[in-house]
Amino acid sequence: MSKWLLSKADILFFDEPTRGIDVGSKVEIYQWMNRLTAEGAGIVLISSELPEILAMSDRIMVMHQGRLAKELSREEATQEIILRHALGT
Repeated sequence: MSKWLLSKADILFFDEPTRGIDVGSKVEIYQWMNRLTAEGAGIVLISSELPEILAMSDRIMVMHQGRLAKELSREEATQEIILRHALGT
C-alpha cells in the first residue's frame, strides 16, 4: 500500500482493503482513504462489507451477474436497497 500512496496516482483501486484485519487497522486505512480523497484523489472501493461501503462511499455502483444493476448516491443507499439490486430482485 505504501508504494501506491507514494505514486501520487489520481485514481486508486482498493479491492477488499480491510478483509481479515483488526478494527484498529481498518480505522487507519479509512483515515488514509479520507486523506487521499481530501487531496483530490479518486478511489474505487470494491468491498463485500456493506457497512464499509455505506460509510466510505459517495456513490455506489451495484453489480448483478457482472453488469451494473443500479447507481446510488450515499443519501439514498441502504443495505436493503443494495442487496435487492445485487440479487436482481
